Amino acid sequence: MDKGDSFQKAKEYAFFLLKFRLRSEEELRCRLKKKFPEAVINATLRFLKENNFIDDKIFVKEWIDARLKKPFGIRRIVQELRLKGVADSVIQETLDRIKGDYSETQVVQRLAKEKLEALKDCEPLKAKRKVSAYLLRRGFSAETVYEVLNNLCRQTC
Repeated sequence: MDKGDSFQKAKEYAFFLLKFRLRSEEELRCRLKKKFPEAVINATLRFLKENNFIDDKIFVKEWIDARLKKPFGIRRIVQELRLKGVADSVIQETLDRIKGDYSETQVVQRLAKEKLEALKDCEPLKAKRKVSAYLLRRGFSAETVYEVLNNLCRQTC
């Protein structure tokens, strides 16, 4: 297989991966490493960036938007993006832009109320523990989770 043929196959594979969802540059690099030499990978990624098929800033914005709708907490989202090889500066830049429109406290309140309602037959302390564990697993800050749960329990328990 010559270099031109490898480059074409690498592009096709990258487009195949991008067909399913946006990916970070590092994610694509890792997937391409399994099949192609470094020179072909670099040329492929350069082609994709120059033609706006990949852009970590767009990827981060879309990822954050999708994960906030689930809803997940900022801590978990940042951790996921770091695992996908996105630079902290790109993550922080995007988070700074969305923080004005996003209230973690409101999201935690809504989720906590829903979960506590579902666990109303459960002992209050046990329900509080279950809800806090659920919210912490979803990546919400411990400070916010405990503050909201303490306020809700003061009102209802």
